[in-house]
Amino acid sequence: MFLSGEEGFVATNPPKGDGHRNGEVRQRSQVFNPKTDQWVKRDTKSGQFMDVKQDGEKFKGVRREK
Repeated sequence: MFLSGEEGFVATNPPKGDGHRNGEVRQRSQVFNPKTDQWVKRDTKSGQFMDVKQDGEKFKGVRREK
């Protein structure tokens, strides 16, 4: 841990509360559909498909299934 000066504050990645996500999206996963060449996002609790990426890229911050 790094301390900034004599104040004793721990270094962070400011600004906090600016609307960006820190870490992964929880309770979600994604799987690649080879038939359509698109990534599909799923809810891990219910198993329901939630969303499909139209541009062929992966969802950011969502873990991938095998």
